[in-house]
Amino acid sequence: MKNIFIVTATILVLSSCKHDQNIRNVLGEPDVIPVKIASLAELDLSDHISATGLVSTEDEARYSFKIGGVISRIFVEEGQFFKNGQLLATLNSTEISAGLAQSSLGVEKAQRDYDRAVNLYKDSVFTLEQLQNTKTALDVAQKATEAIAFNERYSKIYATSDGFVSKKVANEGEVIAPGMPVLLINSTEQPNSYLLKVGVTDREWAIVRVGQAARATLDGYAGQTFDAVVYRKSQAADGQAGSFQVELKLKLAGIRPAVGMFGKAEIATGQGGSVLVIPYGALVEADGDKGFVFTPIGTSRVKKVPVTISKFDNQRVYLKDKPSGVDQIVISNSAYLNEQSTIKIIP
Repeated sequence: MKNIFIVTATILVLSSCKHDQNIRNVLGEPDVIPVKIASLAELDLSDHISATGLVSTEDEARYSFKIGGVISRIFVEEGQFFKNGQLLATLNSTEISAGLAQSSLGVEKAQRDYDRAVNLYKDSVFTLEQLQNTKTALDVAQKATEAIAFNERYSKIYATSDGFVSKKVANEGEVIAPGMPVLLINSTEQPNSYLLKVGVTDREWAIVRVGQAARATLDGYAGQTFDAVVYRKSQAADGQAGSFQVELKLKLAGIRPAVGMFGKAEIATGQGGSVLVIPYGALVEADGDKGFVFTPIGTSRVKKVPVTISKFDNQRVYLKDKPSGVDQIVISNSAYLNEQSTIKIIP
């Protein structure tokens, strides 16, 4: 009998507990949300930008013939240096010479016709119109000869500056159309003509100024560091890389690296300092440069505080200034909180 009484009492107690829990659920008693908190921290910003890119030269060109024809000779090979005015390539001159000779014969005939017309006009045999027509035919023939002579000069490719051949596109014996590239060249006319073209983000692009100092290293010259300066900035993003290009003029002191060599650069910005950062998960209700964070009040409540965002990445949010009176913020489960939430701070 005693055991039956104990079992009955236990059942009544459990039923009472369950009834009390149901009452709390009906009344809407809030759940306790476990959260982690952390102190606001400042991050030291670097006063330089790190970037990587490839070596090139200040001027690049595609040398070609003005007229089409059969390539007779190419006097340079890939990687070979040349001097300003040096003959680099020629077309087969057979057709060009024949055309020039034909044009010269046409000029001689037009000159004879004009001289004859002058004499006949003096004898009143030719009219003024006939004389003028022969003069026009002579002028047309002369201009045609000038055009053919001009094209004949551009059947040869001469270097317009010192440089080297980065790529030979065509070979001897090939038939090539007018304007089609034969040689891709890089100019080394000016001292320090070598550039390091690096890619930067939009924010870094906005910070960089032409003329800023930089330091560069090239993989082909391990252990050496070269002075550089920001030479120019692209005004449009690279469609393939999705970054903005900045060109650094290298001071190599006589070294001639290969075009396409990989390099690294550190660009001085002079904008070092510190900035307030919070974890990305601490931010709630972000809209533009505005957002909110929760700060603990005591050990069981929270308060929503507005913040102004400078920028953010996948891990951190950078704030423009410190929220007034806030030293600690909630860094976990922020999405489940409101100002009526009950929290439990966990390590």
